[in-house]
Amino acid sequence: MSFVNWSVANVSVGLQHRGVLERALFATLTTLPCCVFLFINGTMLFTLRSKSVFRETSRYILLCNLLFADTGQMALSQIMYIIAASRITLTYPLCGFLNMLAFLVTTVSPLTLVLMSLERYVAVCYPLRHTAIVSIRNTWVAIAAVWAISSRNVLTRVLLLLEFPFKQLQSLQMKDYCSAIAVLLGSKTVEFNKVFTSFLFISSSVVITSTYISVMVVARSASTEKTSVHKVRNTLLLHLVQLSLSLCSTVYRELLISLSRVLQRIVLVRIQLFLYISIFIFLRCLSSLIYGIRDQSIRPVLMYYLCRRLKL
Repeated sequence: MSFVNWSVANVSVGLQHRGVLERALFATLTTLPCCVFLFINGTMLFTLRSKSVFRETSRYILLCNLLFADTGQMALSQIMYIIAASRITLTYPLCGFLNMLAFLVTTVSPLTLVLMSLERYVAVCYPLRHTAIVSIRNTWVAIAAVWAISSRNVLTRVLLLLEFPFKQLQSLQMKDYCSAIAVLLGSKTVEFNKVFTSFLFISSSVVITSTYISVMVVARSASTEKTSVHKVRNTLLLHLVQLSLSLCSTVYRELLISLSRVLQRIVLVRIQLFLYISIFIFLRCLSSLIYGIRDQSIRPVLMYYLCRRLKL
């Protein structure tokens, strides 16, 4: 019996050691690229605020809003991942606060992409009225509306969360790590999350698909040079990939909830890590890569500030 107990103890220690090494490896694999992309996004934000031409152009104002939301979401997601990987449990109020901030910026990103697609639609289909329709004032009003919609979503989630009988709990200290799934307490919260996520996904898909199809049709019919048509098509294709990934991130939590019912915890954690890197981290740096490399106005300024900061 002592030999059996010794063997079981060795296996347990080995699995625990393996778990620690695996968590350390995963934390490194996510933290390093996240820090790099946070640096790039931060430099991109500084670039967009450094020149008056960027501050006074609707397209770049919307891009700045998108980058701000993406950077905030990336930072929050990484903080929550490091807390979970370190096996630190939070209280329900603190976990709820972090998740509500994440919900806020998560909703802002796809809505801002919808505004950017509408701006490109007006620019291509109604070029003579573009200045009047997409003015600086109208742009800021649209951005304020986006943040208001996202804030109302968060407020509704907070009110539904407060209906949960926390007084019946022995302690407000969470027994599991903090995540978006952990704050989906009560049937009303779960149903609201499904309805809002579905509405956001469907409405954004309809608007984005219709506007970009219209832009492609107009661009092809109005263009006389094949190179120009090819350039427009490539730009629209990159934008469509970006928008699709952003919409995929809105159903990320729903997918994890469904998988958690049929998969083991260790398998679910590995799938969650893969989705986190491919959807969250990659998506949040995509805006900087697309606009920073392809945009002829941003690229020289961005490269100047990147090289300058790297030298420092």
